[in-house]
Amino acid sequence: MKKGRLYSICISPERGQLKTEVEEANVIENFGIENDGHGGDWGRQITCLKYESVQKVKEEKSLDVGPGSFAENLLIEKLDLVAVGVGGRLKIGSNVVLQVSQIGKEDHPSVVTRTLGVTLLPYEGLFCRVLKGGLIKKGDPVEVL
Repeated sequence: MKKGRLYSICISPERGQLKTEVEEANVIENFGIENDGHGGDWGRQITCLKYESVQKVKEEKSLDVGPGSFAENLLIEKLDLVAVGVGGRLKIGSNVVLQVSQIGKEDHPSVVTRTLGVTLLPYEGLFCRVLKGGLIKKGDPVEVL
Protein backbone atom coordinates (compact mmCIF):
# COMPACT_ATOMS: atom_id res chain seq x y z
CA MET A 1 0.00 0.00 0.00
CA LYS A 2 1.33 3.42 -0.91
CA LYS A 3 1.09 5.99 1.87
CA GLY A 4 2.02 9.62 2.24
CA ARG A 5 1.10 12.56 4.43
CA LEU A 6 -0.98 15.70 3.94
CA TYR A 7 1.60 18.46 4.30
CA SER A 8 -0.79 21.39 3.83
CA ILE A 9 -4.33 22.47 2.93
CA CYS A 10 -4.83 25.76 1.07
CA ILE A 11 -7.88 27.66 -0.15
CA SER A 12 -8.76 30.90 -1.90
CA PRO A 13 -12.13 32.64 -2.29
CA GLU A 14 -11.90 32.74 -6.11
CA ARG A 15 -10.22 30.92 -8.98
CA GLY A 16 -7.05 32.44 -10.39
CA GLN A 17 -5.61 33.45 -7.02
CA LEU A 18 -2.77 32.17 -4.87
CA LYS A 19 -4.10 30.19 -1.95
CA THR A 20 -3.77 30.62 1.82
CA GLU A 21 -2.96 27.78 4.19
CA VAL A 22 -5.54 26.54 6.70
CA GLU A 23 -5.08 23.91 9.44
CA GLU A 24 -8.18 21.91 8.52
CA ALA A 25 -10.95 21.94 5.95
CA ASN A 26 -14.35 20.48 5.30
CA VAL A 27 -14.36 18.54 2.04
CA ILE A 28 -17.81 18.33 0.44
CA GLU A 29 -18.85 15.39 -1.74
CA ASN A 30 -19.26 16.32 -5.44
CA PHE A 31 -18.15 19.89 -4.69
CA GLY A 32 -14.63 20.35 -3.29
CA ILE A 33 -13.29 22.20 -0.27
CA GLU A 34 -15.71 24.44 1.62
CA ASN A 35 -14.91 28.15 1.00
CA ASP A 36 -12.57 27.41 -1.94
CA GLY A 37 -13.15 29.03 -5.33
CA HIS A 38 -12.53 25.80 -7.23
CA GLY A 39 -15.51 24.05 -5.66
CA GLY A 40 -18.38 23.15 -7.97
CA ASP A 41 -19.79 20.47 -10.22
CA TRP A 42 -16.79 19.84 -12.47
CA GLY A 43 -13.68 17.66 -12.72
CA ARG A 44 -11.19 20.00 -11.02
CA GLN A 45 -12.74 20.37 -7.56
CA ILE A 46 -9.44 19.83 -5.71
CA THR A 47 -5.85 20.21 -6.91
CA CYS A 48 -2.96 18.21 -5.44
CA LEU A 49 0.77 18.69 -5.77
CA LYS A 50 3.71 16.67 -4.55
CA TYR A 51 5.50 18.45 -1.69
CA GLU A 52 8.91 17.28 -2.93
CA SER A 53 8.31 18.90 -6.35
CA VAL A 54 7.63 22.26 -4.70
CA GLN A 55 10.79 21.91 -2.59
CA LYS A 56 12.86 21.06 -5.68
CA VAL A 57 11.65 24.12 -7.62
CA LYS A 58 12.05 26.28 -4.51
CA GLU A 59 15.73 25.28 -4.26
CA GLU A 60 16.52 25.33 -8.01
CA LYS A 61 15.00 28.78 -8.54
CA SER A 62 15.81 30.20 -5.06
CA LEU A 63 12.14 31.03 -4.52
CA ASP A 64 10.61 32.18 -1.25
CA VAL A 65 7.44 30.11 -1.49
CA GLY A 66 5.21 28.23 0.90
CA PRO A 67 1.98 26.24 0.84
CA GLY A 68 -0.50 27.69 -1.67
CA SER A 69 2.16 29.52 -3.71
CA PHE A 70 1.53 27.22 -6.68
CA ALA A 71 -2.28 27.61 -6.32
CA GLU A 72 -2.64 24.03 -5.09
CA ASN A 73 -5.26 22.92 -2.57
CA LEU A 74 -3.31 20.01 -1.12
CA LEU A 75 0.43 19.45 -0.81
CA ILE A 76 1.11 15.76 -0.27
CA GLU A 77 4.49 14.39 0.76
CA LYS A 78 6.11 10.96 0.31
CA LEU A 79 3.73 9.84 -2.46
CA ASP A 80 4.30 9.73 -6.24
CA LEU A 81 1.08 11.44 -7.25
CA VAL A 82 1.48 11.12 -11.03
CA ALA A 83 1.79 7.33 -10.59
CA VAL A 84 -1.74 7.30 -9.12
CA GLY A 85 -3.09 7.87 -12.64
CA VAL A 86 -6.39 9.15 -14.00
CA GLY A 87 -9.24 7.26 -12.34
CA GLY A 88 -7.05 6.44 -9.33
CA ARG A 89 -8.28 7.21 -5.85
CA LEU A 90 -6.70 8.85 -2.82
CA LYS A 91 -7.97 8.47 0.72
CA ILE A 92 -7.16 11.36 3.05
CA GLY A 93 -7.60 10.99 6.79
CA SER A 94 -10.30 8.55 7.83
CA ASN A 95 -13.11 9.51 5.44
CA VAL A 96 -12.27 11.65 2.42
CA VAL A 97 -11.90 9.93 -0.96
CA LEU A 98 -10.78 11.79 -4.09
CA GLN A 99 -10.74 10.43 -7.63
CA VAL A 100 -8.18 11.76 -10.11
CA SER A 101 -10.00 13.28 -13.10
CA GLN A 102 -6.90 14.59 -14.90
CA ILE A 103 -3.17 15.05 -14.51
CA GLY A 104 -1.84 18.41 -15.62
CA LYS A 105 -3.72 21.01 -17.61
CA GLU A 106 -3.24 23.59 -20.33
CA ASP A 107 -0.47 25.98 -19.32
CA HIS A 108 -1.54 29.62 -19.52
CA PRO A 109 -0.11 32.85 -18.09
CA SER A 110 -1.55 32.20 -14.64
CA VAL A 111 -1.08 34.19 -11.46
CA VAL A 112 1.53 31.59 -10.42
CA THR A 113 3.57 31.98 -13.62
CA ARG A 114 3.33 35.78 -13.43
CA THR A 115 4.31 35.81 -9.74
CA LEU A 116 7.02 33.11 -9.65
CA GLY A 117 8.08 32.67 -13.27
CA VAL A 118 7.54 28.93 -12.91
CA THR A 119 4.51 26.68 -12.52
CA LEU A 120 3.84 23.05 -11.54
CA LEU A 121 0.09 22.32 -11.82
CA PRO A 122 0.02 22.19 -15.65
CA TYR A 123 2.67 19.48 -15.62
CA GLU A 124 2.19 17.34 -12.55
CA GLY A 125 -0.87 18.60 -10.69
CA LEU A 126 -3.59 16.10 -9.91
CA PHE A 127 -7.09 17.41 -10.47
CA CYS A 128 -9.69 15.49 -8.49
CA ARG A 129 -13.37 15.06 -7.87
CA VAL A 130 -14.63 14.40 -4.34
CA LEU A 131 -16.27 10.96 -4.04
CA LYS A 132 -16.62 11.08 -0.25
CA GLY A 133 -16.43 14.17 1.93
CA GLY A 134 -15.37 14.83 5.50
CA LEU A 135 -12.93 16.81 7.61
CA ILE A 136 -9.24 16.79 6.71
CA LYS A 137 -6.39 18.13 8.82
CA LYS A 138 -2.79 19.01 8.16
CA GLY A 139 -0.68 15.90 8.84
CA ASP A 140 -3.43 13.40 7.94
CA PRO A 141 -2.31 10.16 6.27
CA VAL A 142 -2.87 9.92 2.50
CA GLU A 143 -3.05 6.55 0.79
CA VAL A 144 -3.62 5.28 -2.71
CA LEU A 145 -6.68 3.01 -2.83
